[in-house]
Amino acid sequence: MDYRLNMTYITFGGHVEVHEYRYLYFVFMFTVYMLIISSNVTIVCIIIINKNLHEPMYIFIAALLINSVLFSTAIYPKLLIDFLSVKQIISYPACLFQWFSYYWLGGSDFLLLSIMAYDRYVSICNPLQYTTIMQKTTVNMFLFLAWILPACLFSVTIILSAMTEICKFHLKGILCNSTVQTLYCVRSRTLNIYGLFLLVIYVILPVLFILFTYTRILVVSYRCRGVRRRAAQTCLPHLLVLINFFCLSAYDVLLPRLELDSPQIVRLVMTLQFVIYHPLFNPIIYGLKMRRIYDHLKKLIFRMLIFNR
Repeated sequence: MDYRLNMTYITFGGHVEVHEYRYLYFVFMFTVYMLIISSNVTIVCIIIINKNLHEPMYIFIAALLINSVLFSTAIYPKLLIDFLSVKQIISYPACLFQWFSYYWLGGSDFLLLSIMAYDRYVSICNPLQYTTIMQKTTVNMFLFLAWILPACLFSVTIILSAMTEICKFHLKGILCNSTVQTLYCVRSRTLNIYGLFLLVIYVILPVLFILFTYTRILVVSYRCRGVRRRAAQTCLPHLLVLINFFCLSAYDVLLPRLELDSPQIVRLVMTLQFVIYHPLFNPIIYGLKMRRIYDHLKKLIFRMLIFNR
């Protein structure tokens, strides 16, 4: 590429043996993408269609699964194109947009998980006040904040990044995330401080809040045997999703800041885990562990089998 092209395009250098295994990569990732879309959309449609699932908890689950679809759509099409391309490149504006989508939806997921924890806390610890607190207006406000607040806050990062001069045009990864900051001529102190602020707002505070609410739920469950099973059925899926998402997010956020020189294959595997596990993990957990959703899913599968006969 000539100099002017390098000023516009960023090269991905995180692929491993992509020219030799391009079709294997493509088939595998395309299959995963179709599974993510179909599984998430199926659960969302089940929640929308069945009126007995029109409750705050299931509405928040649907929002989380919609985020998984949006996240995958921001990542997978570009990955699939790169697998079949001679050169793995992306324009800098498109890279910034992918970076924005990546962390906007990630921050939204953490807020939704904290909202779901609050919903379970009110339902189990203050059941008599649940319908009063979790009204339709409150649910809509929570959803609005979970989507709009991260978008507004992370837009500031993208604007600051677009104004920062870049001197490097090669990323070690296979997509645009926080590693974009390694392209800058000089590391921006403002961006680093603001990034830490976002880390506190997006991750640390929601996780602390979730731990607090589930601790309270655990205390109430221990005292009242009648709510133990109910708490386990509804809270366990949320905790599994949180643990999975937090571990992957911690690696993704800390790696570029620690500037660890990890082997290329390790970076590739960890990145693929992040883009595969979380979007695919959510519908499996909520589809199998949430009793009402599981019952409707079994009915849907049974009807499809009868129809095919």
